[in-house]
Amino acid sequence: MTRGELLRELAVTTGARHEARFIVEEVLGPTPSSRSQQHPVDPAAVEATTTLARRRQAGEPLQYLLGHWAFRSLDLMVDPRVLIPRPETEQVVEVALREIRRLATPNPAIVDAGTGSGAIALALATELAGECPGGRLWAVDVSADALAVAAVNRQRVERAHHRVLPVVMVEGRWLDPVPAELKGRIQLVVSNPPYVAEDEWDGLPADVQLEPRRALVAGPGSDGTPGLAEVESVLRQAWLWLARPGSVVIELAPHQAASATRLAEAIGFRDVGVAPDLAGRPRALVGRAG
Repeated sequence: MTRGELLRELAVTTGARHEARFIVEEVLGPTPSSRSQQHPVDPAAVEATTTLARRRQAGEPLQYLLGHWAFRSLDLMVDPRVLIPRPETEQVVEVALREIRRLATPNPAIVDAGTGSGAIALALATELAGECPGGRLWAVDVSADALAVAAVNRQRVERAHHRVLPVVMVEGRWLDPVPAELKGRIQLVVSNPPYVAEDEWDGLPADVQLEPRRALVAGPGSDGTPGLAEVESVLRQAWLWLARPGSVVIELAPHQAASATRLAEAIGFRDVGVAPDLAGRPRALVGRAG
């Protein structure tokens, strides 16, 4: 069987040619040229790719099958202990970068509240290293399993990138475990908290339901908005910990934008807005303190 024939066969199995290509390249490596499509594939490699394709057909997320996934400039390990990094969160990082640059603090203190795989914290740590060499980041998660994945990713990123800001990983809920002396001295709090409502869970795609439920689902906010409870928790804690000036950036569901904006303004944040994701949907709430 040639590489091209294998790709076509796996595309039928998975139902998606691009997913078949990811699987083939994971086992065989990137396609160096169009001629390589005609090269015969070792039977062991055929078996390995076919096994992965059948697992994908059975509903396992592609990213978990591969064991890693791209996020901005990073290649991150992912497994069922953490959420799969998504393009919506890449855009949240872009908004967070804009806020840090607007604040123009040479040595910012940044907290990624609910870090999961470490995607947000590590993206900021690499992309700000040249601009803010004295910056510091804290990556917080209530899950020890998630922090174990994040720690592996920190090592991967430090090996792959020449300059990376220090990222301290601590276990706890939102900002609770951040050192007390940082209260009132943090320039940016950024978070991708759970924001799926309980009654939305059953309607999620089957492969999404294989991701950590507690990293996805949240209760209603204090105003009754479904799924807003943890967004609200981060907002309230951020208000207490942020420097003046300082900013909070939180990923949320588009239908929560109006409620979250009202809540942030009621807490005291000014210039509150919700930046769009790449599909134009309201996705990243921004609030400014001071």
